[in-house]
Amino acid sequence: MGRYAVIRLPLLLVALLLMTFASSAQAGLLVLSYHDIRDDVAAKGDPDRYAVSTSNFAAHLDWLRSHAYHPVSVQQVLDARAGKRALPSRPVLLTFDDGLRSVYTRVFPLLQAYGYPALVAPVTSWVELPAGQVVPYGPRDFTRDDFVTWAQLREMQDSGLVEIGSHSDDLHKGIPGNPFGNETPAAVTRRWDAGNGYESEAHYRQRIETDLRHSRDAMVAHLGKPPRAMVWPYAAYNRASNEIAARLGMTLSFDLEGRSHEADIGQQGRDRVDGQSLASLGRLLLFNNPDVRDLAGELRRDLSRDGVRAIQVDLDYVYDPDPAQLERNLDVLVQRVKDIGPSHVFLQAFADPDGDGAADALYFPNRHLPMRADLFGRVAWQLRTRAGVRVFAWLPVLGFHLPDAQQQAALQIRGNDPKDVPRLDPGNPRTRQLVADIYEDLAANTYFEGLLFHDDAYLRDDEIPAYGNGDPAKRTQQLIGFTQELKAAAERWRPKLVTVRNLFAQPVLEPHSEAWFAQRLEAFASAYDYTALMAMPYMEQANDANAWLTQLATRVGQQPRGFDKTIFELQTFDWRSGKPLPDGVLLAHSKLLLAAGVRHLAYYPDDFIGGHPSLPEAREAISARQFPYLER
Repeated sequence: MGRYAVIRLPLLLVALLLMTFASSAQAGLLVLSYHDIRDDVAAKGDPDRYAVSTSNFAAHLDWLRSHAYHPVSVQQVLDARAGKRALPSRPVLLTFDDGLRSVYTRVFPLLQAYGYPALVAPVTSWVELPAGQVVPYGPRDFTRDDFVTWAQLREMQDSGLVEIGSHSDDLHKGIPGNPFGNETPAAVTRRWDAGNGYESEAHYRQRIETDLRHSRDAMVAHLGKPPRAMVWPYAAYNRASNEIAARLGMTLSFDLEGRSHEADIGQQGRDRVDGQSLASLGRLLLFNNPDVRDLAGELRRDLSRDGVRAIQVDLDYVYDPDPAQLERNLDVLVQRVKDIGPSHVFLQAFADPDGDGAADALYFPNRHLPMRADLFGRVAWQLRTRAGVRVFAWLPVLGFHLPDAQQQAALQIRGNDPKDVPRLDPGNPRTRQLVADIYEDLAANTYFEGLLFHDDAYLRDDEIPAYGNGDPAKRTQQLIGFTQELKAAAERWRPKLVTVRNLFAQPVLEPHSEAWFAQRLEAFASAYDYTALMAMPYMEQANDANAWLTQLATRVGQQPRGFDKTIFELQTFDWRSGKPLPDGVLLAHSKLLLAAGVRHLAYYPDDFIGGHPSLPEAREAISARQFPYLER
């Protein structure tokens, strides 16, 4: 896999797909991703964490057979996607990445013995690696002898059991992704060059097409047929790259992403070009040499029971005009997040130095606002690779200060309360296009896995009365529709984004106040993966914080799947007094909510410079690691 596959979940990364196939009789497709299969892999802690021992791999095949799984071929998957023939019950597709020699010496004989089909996806430049050159691969450098040969690939293909797909020609690497030199996956990165800046979209597309065409042509020359499947290195792809792959004949593609236990080969056909689908199928990545008990346990684990533990982080406090101080701030943040061990960080992507809730500038290259610093992509990647968390981009929906004063005046909502966040009119097509451009630019230039829609997405009952014809429910739905447009704009370059939206507590406690916010919990639960409910009693001036939180949890628990879909976001700072909350408050409130049935927790803000909340309290309240805070 190489150095970019940073995955920190128990034993296996479950990356399976979205729903069931369109036919009611169609079972979910399980796709397994293997790499090196060796005889000498340590039971646990092998230097190559993606290697699986030959004995464990054989045991996996035995277990799949004894539990009525039916291995299927790429052709069967293509036929099922086209509606020609349903897959058998409990279908499983075996995939092997990188083109390592063991796929021929260890895997192929076992496939023949069991009669199981598989997909093998080599990196074609590694197959053609010249003698004397090496490829950095995990704990050591691999030479020509570590990779499969064209003759061996041809033999496996001719057996009728093995489909040969592409794992790219030379995209299994990182390239400079920002001015700071961070290397990010080549297939999705706009290359940074000090002389020319960021790669243009046209140059990016040409680079990807040249690589995939080279890989395809090499396979045609040596194997006699083009690949029909594309397996993206590091699960890094986007709509543009899948479009290119589809045009070159690779209409079935795979990543390592997913949201459920089931693969949806029907869902893969939603986005199409020339009649071919553009979405990628997720896979379950096997690592840390899982034995049969590990595999069975992970397949039976209910992913929906995994709780979110998130910290919302102000990038404004990382930024400093002094580069040396910025470096120190970044190091402190990353180390603190690693020490606390949350599952997620909601990372500010906009600059709000005056604290009015609207973006004065952005922390990424974009078409419409000043860029305060090219910082978001760097910090997000550092948090992923060094702290092992999932990073969601936190960005306004309506709250933007545009540099053109006339444009700002033309688009801004005319509100009556000066304390409200300055916001743009969501009913104006120019607002919709401008904000969609910002979200698209964020996705094109940076790494993140989800979106947190800021708490600026509200409308007072006397603002834009024509919006939604003045009906509170319609106004709520129209704002939701706008955020879904923003997600779609971002997903052009960042597929399968998880969505979270901030919700004020008042519409939950007093449902009639939907008219004052254009927000409603039930509507949010249907529209987003999660709602980040601002469970902040001091901000709401509650007389009894514990009673207020208990009432809030009770109201959420009364909603269908209320606790499954709601993140309770606690406060660590009292904005009334201008001081941090006392030690112990965060932990006490988190325990109160968990006892009430709450499953997902977050807090804001995190003062990583001042160390508040204290590390022990933050860790106990919000760590996603298993007790006693062992590495996941």
